[in-house]
Amino acid sequence: MKRLLLFAALVATAFCAKAQTNIQEQYDFNREHLTTTLEMFQPDNWGSTFFFTDIYHPNNTNGPTGYYTEIARGLNFWQNTKAGNLSAHVEWNGGQFANNAWLFGAEYLFHSKDYRYTLTCEVLYKTIAKAKQEVPLQFTIVWGISDLFGAKGLTFSGFADFWWETLQWAPILDANGVQEIDANGNPMFEETTCVFISEPQLWYRVGQFFNCPNLHIGGEIELAYNFAGAWRKEYVDNKGFNVSPCLGLKWIF
Repeated sequence: MKRLLLFAALVATAFCAKAQTNIQEQYDFNREHLTTTLEMFQPDNWGSTFFFTDIYHPNNTNGPTGYYTEIARGLNFWQNTKAGNLSAHVEWNGGQFANNAWLFGAEYLFHSKDYRYTLTCEVLYKTIAKAKQEVPLQFTIVWGISDLFGAKGLTFSGFADFWWETLQWAPILDANGVQEIDANGNPMFEETTCVFISEPQLWYRVGQFFNCPNLHIGGEIELAYNFAGAWRKEYVDNKGFNVSPCLGLKWIF
């Protein structure tokens, strides 16, 4: 599960926002395991820093068996100018089963006057180690809405990523069930060349009713196309479109 929490940055991508760190525990009903997520967003005079780490807890093990991490830095030395919503973006992604990826580009923040509504659009050059890419680009949007429908403490946030990466899936078999070989003698597989993932999240600050405003209940729905194919060993064939609902708790420090 690539945790979206680019969305600590969502509501906070506004540079006037305060730092936020939170931890989440969510149960994935499709994959039937827990995921622990730690994320942090910190704005400063030079831009902002964001990171998250996902730790996976499959049910058939006695402890965590994998992790995935993203670290992103927004660079903005011109925050008080007319171009203050435009930032440079540098990011690293990687994990136990994920090839290292570096991303460089730009992001632009759209927001309401009170920052209750935010939308960040990113255009990034993306290079993935040991991966074939037809186009080395990623397009990302990140959104956040506070007090959704006027309900105090109800937050809708999320992200959507689209990038190009060639992934191998099932082997291509001939009429006799034998895997076919290309002209260079290499075994042939079904391939896809692009990936999409979005994780809309809905959280409600349930702790406000019993003097514990840090506690939230909610979850996310992972909407993915050709995501987590070659490197997510515990998954079945994820070729095509897949939906993974999750439910859990979040504590904001």
